[in-house]
Amino acid sequence: MAKNKIYGVQTLGEEIANSVSHGVGALLGIAGTVVLIVFAALKSNALGIVAAAIYGFSLIELHTMSTLYHSLTNEKAKKVFQILDHCSIFLLILGTYTPISLLMIGGTVGISLFAFNLLLTVLGVVLNSINMKKWHKLSMFFYLLMGWSIVAVWKFIPPVSPIGVALVAAGGISYTVGIIFYRMKKLKFMHFIWHLFVLAGSILHYFFVLFYIYL
Repeated sequence: MAKNKIYGVQTLGEEIANSVSHGVGALLGIAGTVVLIVFAALKSNALGIVAAAIYGFSLIELHTMSTLYHSLTNEKAKKVFQILDHCSIFLLILGTYTPISLLMIGGTVGISLFAFNLLLTVLGVVLNSINMKKWHKLSMFFYLLMGWSIVAVWKFIPPVSPIGVALVAAGGISYTVGIIFYRMKKLKFMHFIWHLFVLAGSILHYFFVLFYIYL
């Protein structure tokens, strides 16, 4: 595929699909955040409200940055939002772990899990801000390491139903499989498919947080 000066390897049609897919995700994130905060408030759980706000912000922020990045045509602005888009992945992973580590697990283990992911998030954001291309492979490794770090502490999570386990596993698998399509940059609409996997993973993990932590 010939490289377009404005859209890179993405055609206008692909960028529209990319923008719409994560635009929907941003709207769902707003609605979902309100629901979580309301349930936390009904339980008078201050930490739950804070955790819901952090998690919700990460959902909204990632999908919004992605939508803006794929919507823009100005090359300089597009480069800036590309960096913000990639940094947002770290924030989403950390945000997802916030209610799980601080509310569901808690204690030393929960705080340690949160601190571990916070450390990698800060490191990842700094490296991407300095030189995104240079640290791209390391960032991908960090994404996977953070995303699957829950396996190391699973025994500390209170018993959940098989459906709960399936939601966590399916969400993680969705994100991971999506990377395959993300890497297939030369084929049309592969990035859009990657967006669909990200959206699916976000929804699956959201329902886990909603039903097994806030309800």
